[in-house]
Amino acid sequence: MDAQPDSMSGEICQQDGEDTTFYSKAAHYWEQVPPTVDGMLGGFGVISHIDIAGSEKFLKLLYKWPDPPGKGTALDCGAGIGRITKHLLQNHFETVDLVEQNPHFLDEAKKSLGSCPRIGSYYPIGLQSFEPQFEKYDVIWCQWVLGHLTDEDFVKFFKSCKKGLRPNGVIVVKENVSGGELEKDEQDSSVTRPMQAFKSLLHQAGLKIVLNHRQRKFPRCLYEVRMLALRPAVSNLSNGSVPCAEEKMEPDQSEESHKKHLPED
Repeated sequence: MDAQPDSMSGEICQQDGEDTTFYSKAAHYWEQVPPTVDGMLGGFGVISHIDIAGSEKFLKLLYKWPDPPGKGTALDCGAGIGRITKHLLQNHFETVDLVEQNPHFLDEAKKSLGSCPRIGSYYPIGLQSFEPQFEKYDVIWCQWVLGHLTDEDFVKFFKSCKKGLRPNGVIVVKENVSGGELEKDEQDSSVTRPMQAFKSLLHQAGLKIVLNHRQRKFPRCLYEVRMLALRPAVSNLSNGSVPCAEEKMEPDQSEESHKKHLPED
């Protein structure tokens, strides 16, 4: 069943055992975070413009493809206070929908984006419970939120997203990547996955990485951040062509391992 805008309570998906604790702890953590750019970026609000600039370049690369996504409707997943929608997505798409389970963040997003004519629906629900409408979106943008999903819900979410793509549509993932092992953050109840884990879970969801870039110019104390463009492994391109081959990962040129992660937006 498709999620309905502004009709959901925004409660986390209640599951048995550890999953329930995982989600409830995360929800409690974010309830204490102020709805500001600095709050969304874990005290690193100063890098927001660098982040947006890197995302802008990455997004523009998608439109150099022979089979680019459309520019009709985008979905901002784990939208927080609407930072990415305001500074990036609304500049490229006719309509942008936002998914965010924290009611305080969503209220701030509505205030910040109130005068923007391109805002569509607000979905107050966690990604573990969200199902996009069938073939509604040209681009689905997921940034600094997937660490709050269990592996099972990660796969389920992306299977749903795959169905929500229009022909030629693309899912963009922008996330922290650990150096080789899964890392857990007990404070905000999240995980940081290595690239191999991302590839494995995305494969299970029936998705293929068609573009893979590293975010540049972030402080070296932070995790490596990767931008991935995804398409269904079985193509839904309008011209029936096969998706681009996966791009070779750019080498990490940092001299020391990254430590801190950046959360929501």
